[in-house]
Amino acid sequence: MSLGAIIGHQVDIILNIERPYSPLLRRPAYLASPKSRVALEIHIIELLDLGLIRKGGHDEEVEITTLVIVAWHNGKSRMVGDFKALNTFTVPYK
Repeated sequence: MSLGAIIGHQVDIILNIERPYSPLLRRPAYLASPKSRVALEIHIIELLDLGLIRKGGHDEEVEITTLVIVAWHNGKSRMVGDFKALNTFTVPYK
């Protein structure tokens, strides 16, 4: 399964704000239908099993994105992160 990762590539993200983060970054979860919640759980379990993500505690820096399920017309779905708010506080790469 292709997950879109480039092996050996790392991007360091530098923010122009300090913790505690702005309320714009600490957004509540989007409302989701029961079907979307099930799809989200499936994606999260799959990524945990692959070792691509890990469970984080409430005191870790994991509050800067909101997970979203994008449904395709063929019944499949994919999980994406909504980083729009983060992009406003990211120092551009030069």
